[in-house]
Amino acid sequence: MAVVFIGFMGAGKTTAARHLAAVRGRAAVDTDALIEERLGHTIAEEFARRGEGAFRALEEQVVGAALGAAGPEETLALGGGSVLSPKVRAALADHTVVLIDVDVHTAWRRASGRRRPLAGDRRTFAALHAERVPVYERLADVILPAASRADPSRLLAAIDSLGRAPRRTRLLWATSASGEYPVLIGEGLLGADVWPLAQSRRFVVTDENVGPLYLDRLGPIDGEIVLAAGEESKTLAGAELVWRELARRGVARDDHLVGLGGGVVGDLAGFCAAAYQRGVPIVHVPTTLVAQVDSAYGGKTGVDLPEAKNYVGAYHQPGGVLVDTATLATLPDRELAAGYAEVLKTALIAGGELWRRVSEDAPVDEATVTACARLKLGVVAEDERDGGRRQVLNLGHTVGHAIESVTAYRRYRHGEAVALGLLAALRLSGQDALRAEVAELLAGHGLPVTMDGVDVDAVVAATARDKKRIGASVPFVLVHRPGDVRPGATVGDGELRRAVRELCP
Repeated sequence: MAVVFIGFMGAGKTTAARHLAAVRGRAAVDTDALIEERLGHTIAEEFARRGEGAFRALEEQVVGAALGAAGPEETLALGGGSVLSPKVRAALADHTVVLIDVDVHTAWRRASGRRRPLAGDRRTFAALHAERVPVYERLADVILPAASRADPSRLLAAIDSLGRAPRRTRLLWATSASGEYPVLIGEGLLGADVWPLAQSRRFVVTDENVGPLYLDRLGPIDGEIVLAAGEESKTLAGAELVWRELARRGVARDDHLVGLGGGVVGDLAGFCAAAYQRGVPIVHVPTTLVAQVDSAYGGKTGVDLPEAKNYVGAYHQPGGVLVDTATLATLPDRELAAGYAEVLKTALIAGGELWRRVSEDAPVDEATVTACARLKLGVVAEDERDGGRRQVLNLGHTVGHAIESVTAYRRYRHGEAVALGLLAALRLSGQDALRAEVAELLAGHGLPVTMDGVDVDAVVAATARDKKRIGASVPFVLVHRPGDVRPGATVGDGELRRAVRELCP
């Protein structure tokens, strides 16, 4: 299949196609250039002479012919509006479609003032962007952020791997200040020939629950380290066990680790990879809903201390993430419920279509996992190290982490504590109606909305030790409405105590 770039005006489709084609030693095909060659004048002039309707008819012919003639080694860049044609959309089914995802502000900055016929009025431009984005997203096999500086060879290798992946597998390209990596999401990925670090030895860190289920489906591995399941392994002692085993087996810096499991395994394996020999690569293979929608992305790693959760850690972006949604079928109901809390948190942050689906209690499916992953990756791309925007991802976690530490990480799963933390955050936000709606959703998924026998004062005191503390102040993330979640709020001890006490019947 050919690789076809789509996206809005100013996304950078032509440049990306040219770079990718160069890896194959070929020239890219730009359908806008083909149209202008046919016309003998610019597209802007055609709009002025004959109007948009005539242009779209010609565009459909030219783009349809180009897609029909495209061979497996070709790379094409399409005009932003060409996908409005049903015939073009049907022709795209025969190719690998790459969406360059550009936000409206960047698109306007790049496109306005450049004699583009549909980039004259900012309000109309924004409405057009909002109308087209869902069309692009439905068509895309690959989503590449416009801000990405992906190495074309590495990107092409990831795109080509889709041909060996199960049908309907999606590739999200993650970007951050310190690194970029592929995220593959699909059902049945384990065992497929899509490994992102294929030319390197693999050493797997997993736990006693996950290992027996999936180790033999990872393909060739060079060693495994199997830990006791649960938060009790996510400690400095657990990390030392892994490090010493890696040293015993002669793992070198050109090898890599694999984190196979849920959030505990991912956090611990990532931390061990960050510190071992001052850093070796890691591939995450998340098998729980919590990990698939949140913790596998973004490079946060760490272990717990008795005093507080995730107090020792490092930022270490993975070399890739493989999300096989089929693994969710083996999760106990309680573990799926714990993951739902992170889905709900993400939907509150995202607002829009994701919040609509979650608030209507739509099934948590592959599309939901993908939407949550995209939100997380987008936030991390903007702020890798929690200096600003990324702090919104801590919604519900300040109180949630405090509950976990006060109960010695044994009573509540992480997602269950986050569910309680979300309710406290919504009370602190003054969102009474929204809190009631969220409480109903959480309870409907088997999550706790109250807690028995937990010392309120101990929880309040534990929030003061939160790792996000700046000086004497712990900033809280509050909700103004779904889609408008803001970090950095100051909350008084009395307000916090009342919000936590409300959780205790």
